[in-house]
Amino acid sequence: MEQFRPLSGPSGSAPATPGSQRTLSTFEYPFNESVRTWLRLEHLLARLAELVRRDSVIDHHYALATLFEVMDVTSRADLKLELLQDLERQRQTLASYRGNPAISEAALDRAIRRIDLAHQRLGQTSGKAGQALTANDFLMSVRSRIGIPGGTCAFDLPAYAAWQSETADTRRGDLQRWLSTLEPLALACGVALDLLRESGLRQTQLARGGHLQQSLPSGRNFQLARVHLPDELGMVPELSGNRLMLVVRLMRADSDCRLRGVVEDVALEVSLCA
Repeated sequence: MEQFRPLSGPSGSAPATPGSQRTLSTFEYPFNESVRTWLRLEHLLARLAELVRRDSVIDHHYALATLFEVMDVTSRADLKLELLQDLERQRQTLASYRGNPAISEAALDRAIRRIDLAHQRLGQTSGKAGQALTANDFLMSVRSRIGIPGGTCAFDLPAYAAWQSETADTRRGDLQRWLSTLEPLALACGVALDLLRESGLRQTQLARGGHLQQSLPSGRNFQLARVHLPDELGMVPELSGNRLMLVVRLMRADSDCRLRGVVEDVALEVSLCA
């Protein structure tokens, strides 16, 4: 059975430029509900993969809790169709670059093969993603109780207590088997987000007094904004926007973990992805 892997994503920090010691953290803002759902799904799948790798009973308990969150996100009937349509749109966009001397044909072929594989795998699944898990009586019994405070105690769910008493490898094998039903969706979501992020071009902007208001170019259907901030500033952006404008307000946490607006001018990088 193929090992479940986390999606690649924007989390973590990376060097801003080759040889530079400065690192940037990336913050993302979706402009539509489809991308918002994909980002939530990516976040949950990455957490799930991390929890499954661990050995403790409590980690595997929260792996199941996260799995049920994934099932809630994937319950949207149109999620699968939206991903298939976006992959096809991206494939057509890349195919239009054929013959362009500035584009590597080998790189283009690799990208299109990734899209075709993800499209094929997702298209071959029947029904909604994770639908097969709803037929598992054990999982559904745990799901019905896990949201209740203390609802998974042994006297309420003896079958769950028995599962928790198994070895870590046995529990992990079960988790991997259940997660394998989500692998086509995870692959398609990862490819769609990777291509979307790669479509953005970083531009340096100045947030005067910690505030940036950027008008979006007309004629482009932007789906995602990415803000890249130096880690050493200790700031996070409060992002809002629509198809016409992106607004960035820079914040810094105080000693009580409350966010306060900053007043200094800050250079940051913004990527608009279509």
